[in-house]
Amino acid sequence: MPSVKHYPIHPEDIQARLVNLKKRQRGLSVFGIAALSVCALAGLFSFALQPVIYGFFDLSTQIKQLHIPAGFEGQLFVDEQPDYLITLLSWLGWLILKLTVSFFGAFIFVRLLKKFRFFKVRFKSLILRFVAWLIGWILIWSGLTFLQYHQQSDEAQAYAELVQYDQRIQTSPIFQYLQQARSPQPVKDYLLAQTALLHRPIDKDAAVSYTSSLIRAERTDPHFFEYGLKREQLWTIQHQVYGKSITPMAQSIDAQARQAARISEVTQRLSWGLSFVAFLAGAILYGLNVNLKARIRRIEARF
Repeated sequence: MPSVKHYPIHPEDIQARLVNLKKRQRGLSVFGIAALSVCALAGLFSFALQPVIYGFFDLSTQIKQLHIPAGFEGQLFVDEQPDYLITLLSWLGWLILKLTVSFFGAFIFVRLLKKFRFFKVRFKSLILRFVAWLIGWILIWSGLTFLQYHQQSDEAQAYAELVQYDQRIQTSPIFQYLQQARSPQPVKDYLLAQTALLHRPIDKDAAVSYTSSLIRAERTDPHFFEYGLKREQLWTIQHQVYGKSITPMAQSIDAQARQAARISEVTQRLSWGLSFVAFLAGAILYGLNVNLKARIRRIEARF
């Protein structure tokens, strides 16, 4: 193997170039991790953005929460529940908070561990540093997730208990309350149709029965529009039960539902496109990183 003396440049120049190569290699590693992170986040958002977009139109493809018409909350001993948009914005806010805090907090976690000699020696390896960063990210994410669900109000629990039942909807607390309430029959059908769709698994028979009664009431009850039933919720109920809008109130929402679907489709395609580009960039950077690392090892072996 030729010695350093046979090279036309000085050892100091080789050492300086070696330092520059190592800096490039570290930079490629950082950009590669960032690209793969963008790939994962874009893939996640491609699924998570649909309910958010529908929420901006105050819509949902499935019944997710019980809507009680204004003026009837007191009969069920609950307060008015936030709409889909507020709920989804809260969820999105928590998601952004968890992603941001977990990402930067993981770096702080690694930095704190490096103060201990045991970890400082082992963190000379980029792979071990990344593993430590990933562990820190998971720990912080888990802690924030626990805090998020721990902060859920007692009101949400009250709604869950209100619609809870095992086999027959007649055994649910909301059915018992409505038996004693003086609410109009369409309001009762509206609440019980939602209850059947909130049940897991969905109580299809009960949902069809109460939705059919709602449809008849809209066509025959002259006071139907005075009950405060939510058009968007009626649209969701009918689409979940029949797969289409049946009545004029639900059909009046079709235009904005189509708009939400188009926006959702475009954003999903953009997210998948970004995910693919980020994955491709990450793969290229990984290949360059491996090649550069091998080059550094060859130079160090000869030097």
